[in-house]
Amino acid sequence: MDHNKQHETSHKPIKRNEMTRRQFLSYTLGGATAFMAGGAIIPMLRFAVDPLLQKKAETAFVKAIEEKDVTKEPKSIDFKVHQVDGWYESDPKLQAFVAKDDSGKIFALSPVCKHLGCTISWSGDEAPNLYHCPCHGARYTKDGKNLKVAPKPLDEYQVKVENGWVYLGPLESNTRV
Repeated sequence: MDHNKQHETSHKPIKRNEMTRRQFLSYTLGGATAFMAGGAIIPMLRFAVDPLLQKKAETAFVKAIEEKDVTKEPKSIDFKVHQVDGWYESDPKLQAFVAKDDSGKIFALSPVCKHLGCTISWSGDEAPNLYHCPCHGARYTKDGKNLKVAPKPLDEYQVKVENGWVYLGPLESNTRV
C-alpha cells in the first residue's frame, strides 16, 4: 500500500455503534412526551367511547291506555318513555294511534309519516277513513299500508295487554301489511 493511502486510512474517524448523547436525549424526551400525551388523551378517549361500551338495556313496555277504551276506530294517545342517550336522560312524549282490527286484536301505529317525517292524522276531510299526512298528501290505510306518496307503511309499536291495560313497546317495521 502506498504511503498516501495508508495515511488516509489511519486518520479516518472511527465509527462507533454506540448511541450519542444527542440521540439519547432525543429518545428520552420523545418517550417522556409520548407518555405524558397518552396520560392526557386516554381518559378523553375513554370518555368518548364509554357509552358504546355500556350494555343496552331491554326496552321496557309503557302503560298507554285502558283496554276497554280501545275501539275499531284509531285513537291518538300520548305516552312518555324513559330513555338514556349516552349521559343524557330524558322522558320524551310520544304519540301512537291505537285500534282493534276486525278480529279484535289491538295494534298501535306510529304517527310519523314515512315520506318526510311529518305527523299524520286520522280520517279528516281530505281522506275519510284513512291516515293523511298534511305535508305532502301521503295516505295510509287503517293498518298503516302506504297508498300514496310514502315509500313504506307506517311503523308499528309492539303491543302487550296485561291486567286490562295496553302496554306499548319499541317500534318495529309494520307486520300487518
